[in-house]
Parts: sequence; structure tokens; C-alpha cells
Amino acid sequence: MGKERRPHIGIFGRRNNGKSTLVNILAGQELAIVSDVAGTTTDPVKKSYEITGFGPVILIDTAGIDDVGELGTKRIDKTLQIIKQIDLAILVITANTFEEEEQNLISRFKKLNTPFIIVHGKQDIEPLSASLLPTLEQSSAKSVMVFDHKQGDVNALIKNIKQAIPEAAFTTPSLLGDLVSYGDIVLLITPIDIEAPEGRMILPQVQAIRDILDNDAICIVLKEREVDAFLRKTNINPTLAITDSQIFLKADASIPAHIPLTSFSIVLAHFKGDFDNYLKGTPKLGDLKDGDRVLLLESCTHHVSCDDIGRVKIPRWLSNYTGKKIHYDVVSGLDKVERPINDYALVIQCGGCMITRKQLINRLRPAIEAGVPVTNYGMAIAYVHGIYERAVAPFVKALENPVDYL
Repeated sequence: MGKERRPHIGIFGRRNNGKSTLVNILAGQELAIVSDVAGTTTDPVKKSYEITGFGPVILIDTAGIDDVGELGTKRIDKTLQIIKQIDLAILVITANTFEEEEQNLISRFKKLNTPFIIVHGKQDIEPLSASLLPTLEQSSAKSVMVFDHKQGDVNALIKNIKQAIPEAAFTTPSLLGDLVSYGDIVLLITPIDIEAPEGRMILPQVQAIRDILDNDAICIVLKEREVDAFLRKTNINPTLAITDSQIFLKADASIPAHIPLTSFSIVLAHFKGDFDNYLKGTPKLGDLKDGDRVLLLESCTHHVSCDDIGRVKIPRWLSNYTGKKIHYDVVSGLDKVERPINDYALVIQCGGCMITRKQLINRLRPAIEAGVPVTNYGMAIAYVHGIYERAVAPFVKALENPVDYL
């Protein structure tokens, strides 16, 4: 299972509350630096490892929510941004301190629908008071527990994590399970161009191949220039064809109209994106005006080629389609969007193969809440090339029996 599919667990609390120690206890090894000096952890630190009895996770050790000074304020901001990326939060408190900082943090957990547990740590130094316990239990925490950092019951902590974390965080739903079944033939059209990684395939292509096999279907993989000859020589009628969005026009011309055709990016849009809002937002491409600003969200960082899909091709295709002078901003990874979201007339999100569904949904949330239309790379490309209805048709039908992956 790739790192992007692993549950993300964030550890939060004040400086010197034992957050890093808790990371090491869970991992059974010294992954995080531990010190008696408050503020040792200055930035969120992600660690990938296996929790015995649970499985592989990404654990994020964060800076203290009570940090001070100008730098401290920036560290707190980074800590708060991590909430958008995680599937479960662990709030570590000590010395019966549960004040405004902790309450504000819990409010953010709730706003982003992030389940959380509360751990009263350093129980050996100062036990949890009976008077505070009811307040903690009324906080909507999935569980409240005490923990001795020296001789704590790790199994009890892991049990609480298992019970609190959403099942969707560690289960793997099917990319294509509602479209293909036993014996179906799926044709994957995968160009090998300047953006293809050396000696391997891109992640969405690999995921599609595995998912097709998991559904006991037949997978045929070929480059775009081989499609016509293959179909002519074999007379095979695939149940479904999936193409790279960049060659939509070539695939549309090659694949007979009776065969459903979509793209890897649209498959991911349906699998982990906000597909309903994508469907609403994509037609807004036709409403763009001179001077409008469009935000393109890449969920990974990569080497930028001279014909990059997000930075070059989509802006070129969109400008040609609209005939308008449009300004484009590109934000990579999970970096903060610097401009106010209302500055944008449209947001275009990549497929999101390198992040979790929770991270992608939270990435789009500010735009959706502000009423800014959102769409997806593949859906936008299909729209400006005039094959949008064909490209989304397989999933619009599938939505008659929707699957909730949250």
C-alpha cells in the first residue's frame, strides 16, 4: 500500500507535553527527538512506520500549540494546517491543563470532521483529576485515556486508535469496481512521453492495472499510436477504455463511440475527489472572462518539463478555448494558497494520486464554501476538447448507485 493510502495520525498539544515521546513509544523506536527543553519540535515531522497490531501509518509530530513569539506563531500556523491532512488526531494534555488553546484546537478538529482522542500524559507525575474528566468526556472525543509515559499501556492506546480512526482511512475501495466485473476487458492507453517517469509508469496507471486485476477483469495496456492497429487486428471490443487526459482527442478518434471512454484523472476524480461539485463546476469553464484568475492545484511536487500538464498545457488549452486573457496560479503539494480564495473564478484540482481523499476534500473545502467553482484536470481537458459528456458518462451512470468513500 502506497504512503498516500496510509492513515495519517497527528499528535497535538502544548510544548513539552510528551508528544515526541508518544511517537517513539508507538513506534517502539526513537523516531522523534526528545528533550526536556520546551519547543524541541519546531515543524511538523512526518514519520512512516508500522504500529504493531495495527499496520502501516504516517504519524505527524507537531510543534506546540502554545509556542510564543513571531516564529512561534508561524509554527502554530503550520501545526493547524496539518489538521487538514490527517485522519485522526491525538491531543496530548498534561498536568490537568485544558484551556483555551486545547478548546480552540478541538473546535478545528470538529470543523474539519477530524475524529480525535484525548490522552492525559505524564500520568506518573500528575494524575488526571476527577473534576476535569467530565469536561474531557463532553468534548466529543472518541475516547479519553490516561497514559504513563514511562510505563504506559501501549496496547490500550493502540486499541483506542483502532476504534477512533475511520475505516475509510485504512481500507482500499475499488477504483473501477462499479464499472467492471469478471472477464471484462479494459483498455489502458498510456503515452510514454517527456513527462513519463524513467523506466516506470505513473501511479494512476499502476493503480488502475492492479484494480482491474483485483476485479477479475482483463487489462490491456498500450501506447496511443498502437490503438488503431490493435483494434483492427484483434476485433476486440473493450468494456471500457481509459486514456491519459493529454491525448483525449486521439483516444476519442480511435475508440469507437459505443465503447465507454474516460481518463485516469477522471477515474481518480470519481474515486477520491468531490465529484458532485466537479460536475457542477466544470461547465463554468465556458463563463470565464478577461482578467479572471484560475488556480491549479497540483497535489505532488515534481520536475517541471517544458510541456507540463498543469503549468503549460491546461493554461494553453483553456486560453485557446475561451479566447480570454486569463491569469493562472499553480500551487504544488499541500502548500498554502497565498491569495484569498475569492480572487479566483475557478479552481482546477489534479487527480490527487499522491494524497488521501481526506486531504483532497479539505484542499477544496475553502473554494466550495466560498462558492468558487471547482473542477478536475481530466474533466477540464475533456470539456475544452468537446468530449466532456462522453468522458464523464461512465461515472454519471455509476452515480445512480453512489459509493461513499468518506
